[in-house]
Amino acid sequence: MTLRIPVIPRFARDDGPVDVAMLDLLIVISSTMPTLSDIVAARERIRDRVHLTPVLSATRLGATVGTVLMHKCESLQKTGSFKVRGALNRLAQLDDAARARGVITVSAGNHAQALAWASRDAGVRCTVVMPTTASPTKVDASRGYGAEVVLYGTSGMEAFARAHELSVERSLTFVHPFDDEAVMAGQGTVGLELLEQAEAIDDVVVSIGGGGLIAGIAVAIKERRPSIRVYGVEPTGAAVMRKSLDAGHPVRLEGMKTIADGLAAPMAGDLTFPLVQRYVDDVVLVSDDEIAAAMRELLFSAKLLTEGGGAAATAAVLSGKVPVEGRRVVAVISGGNIDAFRVKEILG
Repeated sequence: MTLRIPVIPRFARDDGPVDVAMLDLLIVISSTMPTLSDIVAARERIRDRVHLTPVLSATRLGATVGTVLMHKCESLQKTGSFKVRGALNRLAQLDDAARARGVITVSAGNHAQALAWASRDAGVRCTVVMPTTASPTKVDASRGYGAEVVLYGTSGMEAFARAHELSVERSLTFVHPFDDEAVMAGQGTVGLELLEQAEAIDDVVVSIGGGGLIAGIAVAIKERRPSIRVYGVEPTGAAVMRKSLDAGHPVRLEGMKTIADGLAAPMAGDLTFPLVQRYVDDVVLVSDDEIAAAMRELLFSAKLLTEGGGAAATAAVLSGKVPVEGRRVVAVISGGNIDAFRVKEILG
């Protein structure tokens, strides 16, 4: 049964100061949470448009912490991250009028690239709002896929507010980077694939930004094989889901600092949060140093180049933040879009 709950844009909540200019945006939207059947339908919808990314063993790395370690390599997905799954699923469900008007989103980079790529192929005009601090590589890639890129603000909250303004001004459909039923269902197809590719697994470890990936994966896995433990991982400098779980409700962060820019969501989703609450066994934190160490290990030992967010799940395994000794574990590598300067920094 699909649960329907009202969603108010996080920047407009009464748990913090609200920009007067944003008052017109206090619109309650009826949204739904994805079910297993939604995820199965999403897989059929996008199957021919995405790669079946491999699950690769990491025997030496796993041995260092006494586990059988595997990686689900979404860094090898189209546009370099899992994000195309949700973008394709959302665009496929737009009506003709919405497709004609175009779409808009806000993103630090991976969702921007994914929606731009999917929109170009679908013939839909795409605008993405990115903070001025966004990775130049991800900005250039989004433009290269045909999107209009609007650089605005130094924080995710400012970029979110501008994206909502533009969606109203230009009558564009706002495609949320994570807090959207169709987006989460698309991301959940990673979980369905995992269950088929690696049958004998005990734990799945997933990085968290706003929670769209882990929410989708957790629904898919727990509804089919509830004995599998699902762990979420956040950077200590962007721990919005952990803080939300501790508070008992979604919260927002006014500032974040982490090398994992793809995980620096300013808020936990109103839809993703209750799914994480229900399905995820625990959410743990890793430091930037632990993420950097995992990036090096993945490159030199597993021959996999990842971005910070992509290595966070592996960092949690290698640093002992999740109790995986003697178990069969899959860490999801969520993305591989890394700037050249960051590679030099990590290797240096």
